Amino acid sequence: MRNVILTMRGVSKSFGPVPVLRNVSFELHSGCVHAICGENGAGKSTLMKILAGLFPADSGEIMLDGIPYSPARPSEAIANGIAMIYQELDLAPDLTVAENIFLGQEPMKGGFLLDQEKLCSQTIALLDKYGFFSKRPSEYYCDCQIKDLSIGDAQLVELLKALNRNARILVMDEPTSSLSNQEAEQLFAIVDQLRAQGMAIIYITHRMEEVTRLADYVSVLRDGEMVCTCPAGDIDVPGIIRQMVGREIKDCYPPRHAQIGKVMLSVKDLSDGSKITGINFELRAGEIVGMAGLVGAGRTEVADAIFGITPTVEGSVALEGRLLEHRTPATSIRQGIAYLTEDRKRSGLCLGLPCAWNISLPNLRQVSSGGVIALKREQETASKFGGEVSTRWASPLENAENLSGGNQQKLLLARWLMAESKVLILDEPTRGVDVGAKKEIYSILNSLAEQGKAILMISSELPEILGMCDRILVMKDGRLAAELPAEGTTQEDIMKYAAV
Repeated sequence: MRNVILTMRGVSKSFGPVPVLRNVSFELHSGCVHAICGENGAGKSTLMKILAGLFPADSGEIMLDGIPYSPARPSEAIANGIAMIYQELDLAPDLTVAENIFLGQEPMKGGFLLDQEKLCSQTIALLDKYGFFSKRPSEYYCDCQIKDLSIGDAQLVELLKALNRNARILVMDEPTSSLSNQEAEQLFAIVDQLRAQGMAIIYITHRMEEVTRLADYVSVLRDGEMVCTCPAGDIDVPGIIRQMVGREIKDCYPPRHAQIGKVMLSVKDLSDGSKITGINFELRAGEIVGMAGLVGAGRTEVADAIFGITPTVEGSVALEGRLLEHRTPATSIRQGIAYLTEDRKRSGLCLGLPCAWNISLPNLRQVSSGGVIALKREQETASKFGGEVSTRWASPLENAENLSGGNQQKLLLARWLMAESKVLILDEPTRGVDVGAKKEIYSILNSLAEQGKAILMISSELPEILGMCDRILVMKDGRLAAELPAEGTTQEDIMKYAAV
């Protein structure tokens, strides 16, 4: 038995009248990966934020190396060797990779001047040690700003920032949510390396294959209570899911009954002059078409170009046979094209605003009279469309930031239902969403297809692509490498075109 490095006993936490954690107990051993599973809203992140000094516990005790531990701020957790990688990136976008990694630990000269040369050399040494970024020389990242990186690369910087703090306990919250398969395997190898060096790792994930690949122990939180803790070898994936949701989850991908109809969206020879070239495909009414590919293959860039976020230098987009010229997001929305972006928190939702406002944001004409928003009509309309996608909220006036990841995604779907969109472009629609909410979202997408909507679903999860889609488009290096029928296609078939 390895040493117990962390013990949490009877930890409880409420926000106002709402209990989030109820009498939770948990042990962490050095040199072990302990997976914590649970649906969105189960209390996983709150428990870890108490450990990281962001929230105080209402009751209970925490022991670190057998000594009472109650951090009042994150700096105390860091000083005690606890580092946390949050699902929402905690990086300064206008600072460089090097400056982010060493933020608060900058090498100085003369007592008050930043030693740029030492900062760069230490960054290069760290990058070379872990080998995260192989596409460019390590020197590039001394001056590269975070805002110029992909989400996947930014998440790797977050990990390097934590590793640079010499942590003894590393908390990883959905660390592979934005990583390609290759980057994820690289991360798993690093986790194995850190475990062998004696680090204790708390690993929060919705991806069951990662639990079976990495975990030594598994704990399951449900509705704020710890309902299961055991060695990973003593429980299988169906058992974990059953503990998470309190019931069996069968047939995750619902049967398709939609009738494939006329061409709704036609993309011909689309190019943006830099990241995508010669993209050709069609979407039909009632059809769900998947788009697969590695991170950086150009999937999101295709969506951005169609929607009008980025300009195109060649090619055309037509909706129901009508050419769409001078596209912008506003004109695309008016024409009937919806876009659910891959990062709901950064470019999808206004988290500090009410749910009703988030749903009506691109649909203000529907809830306005004489240029003035009718608040009662807005709330009633939000309730209607939020109800159609089974959004769980206290009321439409609740702020979006208070909802779970799955319910935040439903807000975005409700938004585009209200817009009466004909074509929906969904970029990673189930990212950071638990297994129960995933099934609900899949059912909603099936229902939309049965209503005659045409759906382009971009996803890094190949089982999701194969389980939900009628056809599969595979991107590689900014080009469309293959178009495959979903029936009879395997994950290996997709990867053959995406990576080889």
